[in-house]
Amino acid sequence: MAELAKRRAADLGLSIGDYLARLVQDDASGLRARAVDAAARFLAEHQTVFDEAEQAERTPRGANAA
Repeated sequence: MAELAKRRAADLGLSIGDYLARLVQDDASGLRARAVDAAARFLAEHQTVFDEAEQAERTPRGANAA
């Protein structure tokens, strides 16, 4: 877990301390919960689009021809 945190901090250009402080601040402010809720609403509203895209990937080309 520590290595993952270090890599993510580096990806963001932050020290590990600043990265952890950001995580704690986001958690304490409720930002993380609101973001997860927004993502869940987005997925629920657009689930059919994702389902259709998955189905199109599974259906062999020409299967619906004729």
